[in-house]
Amino acid sequence: MTMSLPIDAEANRLLSEDPLALLIGMTLDQQDKLEKAFNAPFVLAQRLGHAATVPELASFDLDALIVIFAGPPALHRFPKAMAGRVQEVCRVLLDRYDGDAANLWADVDSGAELVKRVSSLPGFGKQKSQIFTALLGKQFGVQPAGWREAAGAYGEEGSFRSVADIVDGPSLDKVREHKRAMKVAAKG
Repeated sequence: MTMSLPIDAEANRLLSEDPLALLIGMTLDQQDKLEKAFNAPFVLAQRLGHAATVPELASFDLDALIVIFAGPPALHRFPKAMAGRVQEVCRVLLDRYDGDAANLWADVDSGAELVKRVSSLPGFGKQKSQIFTALLGKQFGVQPAGWREAAGAYGEEGSFRSVADIVDGPSLDKVREHKRAMKVAAKG
């Protein structure tokens, strides 16, 4: 499947074809705009001159990586913290998954195991792990037994709660409306 986020077509293609780019986008999807987070792997690839690899980012000089993340424009509103976070995620992938982001979900036996694996990554709490599980299931066909249940409400068919549900402009609008309603309810 090809991602259909409101970002550059080449950025969507990279997310669709490169598991690390997808995981970096999800890593950056916090405290910043969804579009910026998921476009960042493409901008990072442009700055590096090639698509990033796990071993490369895991061993990158952190100060130099921060400079790359800082831009301009910055890849995230907190470039220093997120450069470090991406590097930490890559180090876990190198240590536990042979340096291949796709191994994070390859051959997983159940949705619960997938959420557990994802939540073991730095910066991936329960909600983010469930959203990523839903994204993998809904848009990339990674559907181990019980994946919808493990993804919680984000795995529900026909829901519009997260990036997992964005396939076009109208679905993006529905996700944004859901998020606005959740913020209003939380203030209530």
